[in-house]
Amino acid sequence: MRSTRRTTLRTAAVVAGAATVLALPVGSAFADSPAVPEPKVLPGIEQPPVRPSVDTQDRPAPGARSFVTAVKLADGSVAKVYRIGRSHFEADVFAGSVKLDTLVGRGGAASYGRSNGLHVVLHPNGTVTSWLDGAPKPKPTPTPKPAVESSVRVALPDGRIAKLVDGPRGKYVVVSTPNGNVLGTVDLKRPSAQNDGWTYELVRDGKRVKFVVIDGKGGGNSWVYDFDGRLIERYTVDAPKPRKDHVRVVPSGGGTAAAGPAGLGFAVVPARG
Repeated sequence: MRSTRRTTLRTAAVVAGAATVLALPVGSAFADSPAVPEPKVLPGIEQPPVRPSVDTQDRPAPGARSFVTAVKLADGSVAKVYRIGRSHFEADVFAGSVKLDTLVGRGGAASYGRSNGLHVVLHPNGTVTSWLDGAPKPKPTPTPKPAVESSVRVALPDGRIAKLVDGPRGKYVVVSTPNGNVLGTVDLKRPSAQNDGWTYELVRDGKRVKFVVIDGKGGGNSWVYDFDGRLIERYTVDAPKPRKDHVRVVPSGGGTAAAGPAGLGFAVVPARG
């Protein structure tokens, strides 16, 4: 009889304990769980998406939402961007705590939304743009073109060849003989070079850069080229006139005497230039 009573008391205690647990509020069961912070809203109308890690452990499961960024829109509302898969993004638009819309972007098509004069676009790469009625629609950011080097070859008046190059390294000129033997290079850091009496220079004229060739042997004649290889200027220096010696006659005594009219003595002295 005593054994039966003890069993009954244990059973009653277990039931009472379970009832106590069930009577607790739902929130009490997660009181020790850390609060998950809300995504930080970044300032600006457009924010680029954060590239996910290439580590397969960080990739979301297929169909799972992975938070990317939050963008403040033109009217002060917020778009929270999520990555669903490759080239698949979604953006939830919130005004305060109220969700206004969800934009879904897959592949090459942008997703558009509109609410009370606010226009929102979710682009295929996960970026978001927005504008209000009456405001100009933002232009998409152009993709920069890869830098390409261009060059042109010019036959110079001294018989040499100049290769005028414009590219990622800036503007420079390589001077060589017709058979390809390089004589020198000039650029904006080392703008001048000389060879066999000829001078090769780069000259900055405002935003324009010119290539100048000067004939030091011929008195300084010069030729000016642009970087399209066109001869745009030419300067010719007048040749020096030959020097003439003048003869003047002075009375004798200051130089070699010479017999002159009426037996007078004269001296011939070259004139000084």
